[in-house]
Amino acid sequence: MAHSSELIADDIEAYLLSHQYKSLLRFITCGSVDDGKSTLIGRLLYESHLVFEDHLTALEADSAKVGTQGGDLDFALLLDGLAAEREQGITIDVAYRYFSTEQRKFIVADTPGHEQYTRNMVTGASTADVAVILVDARKGVLTQTRRHSFLVSLLGIRHVVVAVNKMDLVGWSPEIFEAIQGEYRDFAGRVGLDDLTFIPMSALKGDNVVDPSRHMGWYQGPTLMGYLETVQVDDDTANSAFRMPVQWVNRPDLDFRGFSGRIVGGTLRPGDRVRVSPAGTASTVARIVTMDGDLDEVIAGQSVTVTLTDEVDVSRGDILCAGDAPAEVADQFEAHIVWMHEDEMLPGRPYFIKIGARTVGATIGQPKYRIDVNNLDHLAANTLELNEIGVCNLSLDRPIPFDPYAVNRDMGGFVVIDKLTQNTVGVGMLNFALRRAHNIHWQAVQVDKGARAEMNSHGPAVVWLTGLSGSGKSTIADIVESKLHTLGVRTYLLDGDNVRHGLNRDLGFTDADRVENIRRVAEVAALMVDAGIVVLASFISPFRAERRLARERVEEGEFIEVHVDTPLEMAEARDPKGLYAKARAGQLRNFTGIDSPYEPPEAPEVHIDTAVLSAEDAADAIIAELGRRGIIRR
Repeated sequence: MAHSSELIADDIEAYLLSHQYKSLLRFITCGSVDDGKSTLIGRLLYESHLVFEDHLTALEADSAKVGTQGGDLDFALLLDGLAAEREQGITIDVAYRYFSTEQRKFIVADTPGHEQYTRNMVTGASTADVAVILVDARKGVLTQTRRHSFLVSLLGIRHVVVAVNKMDLVGWSPEIFEAIQGEYRDFAGRVGLDDLTFIPMSALKGDNVVDPSRHMGWYQGPTLMGYLETVQVDDDTANSAFRMPVQWVNRPDLDFRGFSGRIVGGTLRPGDRVRVSPAGTASTVARIVTMDGDLDEVIAGQSVTVTLTDEVDVSRGDILCAGDAPAEVADQFEAHIVWMHEDEMLPGRPYFIKIGARTVGATIGQPKYRIDVNNLDHLAANTLELNEIGVCNLSLDRPIPFDPYAVNRDMGGFVVIDKLTQNTVGVGMLNFALRRAHNIHWQAVQVDKGARAEMNSHGPAVVWLTGLSGSGKSTIADIVESKLHTLGVRTYLLDGDNVRHGLNRDLGFTDADRVENIRRVAEVAALMVDAGIVVLASFISPFRAERRLARERVEEGEFIEVHVDTPLEMAEARDPKGLYAKARAGQLRNFTGIDSPYEPPEAPEVHIDTAVLSAEDAADAIIAELGRRGIIRR
């Protein structure tokens, strides 16, 4: 889409040149269901003559077929592109539109109003400069209005237009407009929104969208288009310290080595001192290279290739920082997290965190609190459900360079990725590094794992037995330990029931508690491996992600996963503790195999089919694997 301009016909090159140097404004529309977001953008485009003739013809046909405005044009159909959206008259996905006027270029994101699609709203808001929050004049400020306003504040959008829509349905009443204005200001002040512009309008009729309304002479403020064309969006990143995440090491030949990326903060000139983070190596900028030639200066938002005067080690994911103001480096943080998946967040479960061009392993702690978006109360929570917002501690598997999100959105914003499915399950904003991230360091010791193993005359290992309750894990593990003891091998058996008498006595059997149960056991097992002994761990451990965490806590070759494979029917028939009977009777909830899932290993080192092997034979198979790996000598 493009605005109509005489230059297009008279001098296309002049038109393209003027278009190239226009400022770009990204904005979103959000608010509650049926507040008129899609209709507003459709009317905005239509009144600005930004709809092509073929689109207008299609709109007329669609309005007659599925429209909701009788014989009139249904402008929402310009945005609601999914079949489900048209059938239900709602926005589900984020719809983007690109257009321009004589003054500016725009990217607008029409975001969903339903609570279940809050995650889509977060996606649309993540890069926006301005938020247009619609309020139905008949309904006033609703729960979803508050939710979206809080998210707008949380995501760092500072300029907010409160579009009080459907004024035609309340008789163009200034009293209703003023009442909504007062109610919204009260809530906005509590979430830190202070740059507010209130515009009464009728998106359906076009009042105060592009042209001033003839029905509301009492309003003397700007129209929506007038505001969008003139709002001054201060780019704080241009005035902040220089930051450029390295996306690609550019090496076209032996004589050129540059580092390509988008500048997300500050300015850069040849001769500037820079520091490579997290390594901390310093160097000087030699050239700033683009396809159109070298530049003397670049600012935030530009994508360039930088060469340095020194041959320093720089890789994808590193950050080039201002030499006198490098990014902070840490591996533990407090962060706001917006959970975006139907499966709840499980504290202690390993996830991936993608921040900039770097992807690292992470675990999320139990929420310090969950935020009630209606009244901003801090509520106790064990986990986060879909669309919930909380504050949690975050532990990464390596230090990363960062700036707090409030200082630099690109350096402090991240997405949470499920390790197994690779689905994006959450987004977050780093608040600050925890003090322990700087004050706690690994203490070097003289007697290490190798020295302990040499004294023991065998190697260390974790033998992790997993299977359903009643599969025979504990029996097999006990026999293995007895045989190893006879061979003079130093061992310790961590049994699922036994650790719940002490170490994990505070945990229940919800999915979140099961994850934390295995996380603690994995840490203990890793310490015992460091002590040079063979650890036998007998746990149902129903989730692959947690067994993978346990594997990752020790070195390659030190983890042996044993699947004690027993069909549910056989395990239930044994039922040595009567647990299956209680679960079937509804007296024992979250029982693995009945109302809680078990994820069997996909490639265990040892597979025990208990329908074929006796417990003695199973123990011998495990000991044989230890011998084959050279951990023990028989």
